[in-house]
Amino acid sequence: QVQLAESGGGLVQAGGSLRLSCAASGRTFSNYAVGWFRQAAGKEREFVGYINWSGGSTYYADSVKGRFAISRNNAKNTAHLQMNSLKPEDTAVYYCAAAAGVSLRSYQYSYWGQGTQVTVSS
Repeated sequence: QVQLAESGGGLVQAGGSLRLSCAASGRTFSNYAVGWFRQAAGKEREFVGYINWSGGSTYYADSVKGRFAISRNNAKNTAHLQMNSLKPEDTAVYYCAAAAGVSLRSYQYSYWGQGTQVTVSS
């Protein structure tokens, strides 16, 4: 089992930045890829990006490419989602998830955090 906990959400003005953290406990964190997903009110959960087990490979949805960046520190069992140039349409609950391998598909992630709310005001 891997337990995940997100933090760092909040209210920010459009154009601002936030850094979300995902703290892991349980099994060896470095064995897992980490994905970030988000779900806006009334919408389906959507893929944001992922990072592979070593941190050497990342991939982003087109909607966030160039604005968001994912990193990880396996020694500290943490992953981060740096969000810059935020837009009102980025408003959502953000989740980190862990999987045996990288994937864009939420169903392939076995472990999920509880989510953290990000609200971007215009």
